[in-house]
Amino acid sequence: MVPSSPELSIVVPTYKEAQNVQALVSLLDRALTGIVWEVIFVDDNSPDGTARVAKDLAREDARVRCIRRVGRRGLAGACIEGILSSAAPVVAVMDADLQHDETLLPRMLDEIRAGADLAVGSRYVEGGSMDDGFSSIRRWGSETATALARRFLKVELSDPMSGFFMIRRERVEAIAGELSREGFKILLDIVASTPEPLKTVELPYSFRERQMGESKLDSLVTAEYLGLLFSKISGGILPVRFLMFAAVGVSGIIVHLAMIKLAAMTMDVSWVRGHFSVVQFAATMIAMTWNFVLNNQLTYRDRRLKGLQFIVGLLTFYLVCSFGTLANVGVASWLYGFKASLWVAGIAGAIMGAVFNYAASSVLTWRDK
Repeated sequence: MVPSSPELSIVVPTYKEAQNVQALVSLLDRALTGIVWEVIFVDDNSPDGTARVAKDLAREDARVRCIRRVGRRGLAGACIEGILSSAAPVVAVMDADLQHDETLLPRMLDEIRAGADLAVGSRYVEGGSMDDGFSSIRRWGSETATALARRFLKVELSDPMSGFFMIRRERVEAIAGELSREGFKILLDIVASTPEPLKTVELPYSFRERQMGESKLDSLVTAEYLGLLFSKISGGILPVRFLMFAAVGVSGIIVHLAMIKLAAMTMDVSWVRGHFSVVQFAATMIAMTWNFVLNNQLTYRDRRLKGLQFIVGLLTFYLVCSFGTLANVGVASWLYGFKASLWVAGIAGAIMGAVFNYAASSVLTWRDK
């Protein structure tokens, strides 16, 4: 007899969650009595053997599946791959850290069965809370991000930052090509990318404190979120990663100018004027180093370089930026020769340099592994 296919797939993106896999499956088993379900762990090649633990469970329990991703990182991309791998009509997304309340899943499914397209576990509707699982800084960041989503993307969810939701799979299938594989906030991306409003229900839950493992969310997630926000405002024309790369470049300009100002304040002014090329070179190198470190931590956090790779990456970044400067000056000079204003020529050159640096560094410095 052929077993019935699941009505519900729970997609769980993981990275270094080996301690929580067994516990989560046990909690799902108790919470989903009477429901035909499966859980899909999408693991980004965790060094702690998370995929191995999940596959060991899968040999004993046919409801457990595991996708091990090699050379690809990122929560949003993992969620998308997990959802698209499912044949169930309904999919849920939740974390492996046990902070999401699995007992809410049957109520979510009831709402979907009753006609909703999307059911969201919310910390902000009446009855929800996040006192135990959120620091004051993360609370502030979440609330600010929610306000920005409402203001600029017209997203009316009380908790668009939630990583705990359930949706009809066909609604994700329809927009899969428009979703960003970068960042953490897949729910916001889905809602903002859907041309027709989703019939949505928000259900309260209490965000629990992590018991085992370590959080993969840090303060840089806010910057990633802003990149996604502005990418959606641009209609998806500007990729999230490029926007983050450009923002880092702007900060590098500030660092560059600050170094020149510091030299003027701490050194003899006549010496600085007489050796301006030396000061300019030093400020340029400091700014490029700043850009590299920040891009390594933020823009390319899924390809983060360490050890010897960090040093090699820094040297290739210097090389890339040198050619980017030539592209900048060349385009600006060419346009200026056609009587373009200084501002137009300068801005066009800066954009050309930024695009070149982004494209070249993505291939040479932070290439896909």
